[in-house]
Amino acid sequence: MHWYIDGLKQYAVFSGRSRRSAYWFFFLFSVLISLGLSAVDSILGTVHEPSGGGLLEGLYSLAVLVPSIAVTVRRLHDTGRVGWWALISLIPIIGWLALLYFVIQDSEPGENYFGPNPKGESLNV
Repeated sequence: MHWYIDGLKQYAVFSGRSRRSAYWFFFLFSVLISLGLSAVDSILGTVHEPSGGGLLEGLYSLAVLVPSIAVTVRRLHDTGRVGWWALISLIPIIGWLALLYFVIQDSEPGENYFGPNPKGESLNV
């Protein structure tokens, strides 16, 4: 849970690096909260039938939009890529798969252009 809170605390920090665990736990908790709010929307009847989205779920999605982009950019930095690679997700399917490939890769060992390794490794291999 602390990875999620840390992601929210670094709301609009697009510099530095994020470990894989920070990225995936932020993603996991965001999905779980979104599913929970979707269930609450169904119970309260605040679901917009044509779109299938609920009021609370939509507000939550807007609230975590910037932190989600920020943690993705920091994760890309950790793999040695510039944050602009996040825009590849705008390409359906191929872009999503490419971004998935980028974020599942291990950190660049040692320090890179974006800062020190968040794992604490100081060896340049």
